[in-house]
Amino acid sequence: MNEQLAQALLRLDDLEALLAHQDKTVADLNDVITAQWSKMAALEREVLRIRDELQNNTLQREGPEPPPPHY
Repeated sequence: MNEQLAQALLRLDDLEALLAHQDKTVADLNDVITAQWSKMAALEREVLRIRDELQNNTLQREGPEPPPPHY
């Protein structure tokens, strides 16, 4: 009986170590995903700003673009 108890305790220790490792991995992955979402949101705002700026510049032009000075 003592041998079975010792083996069960070893298995329990192994499971606890595995669970702790998985918890750390999940927390690390969550941090990475959170950082990526923040960066994606910032990039989306930048793309929208640039798109609006380009649209405003396009609307302000009248007629075709003049040729460069070296023509």
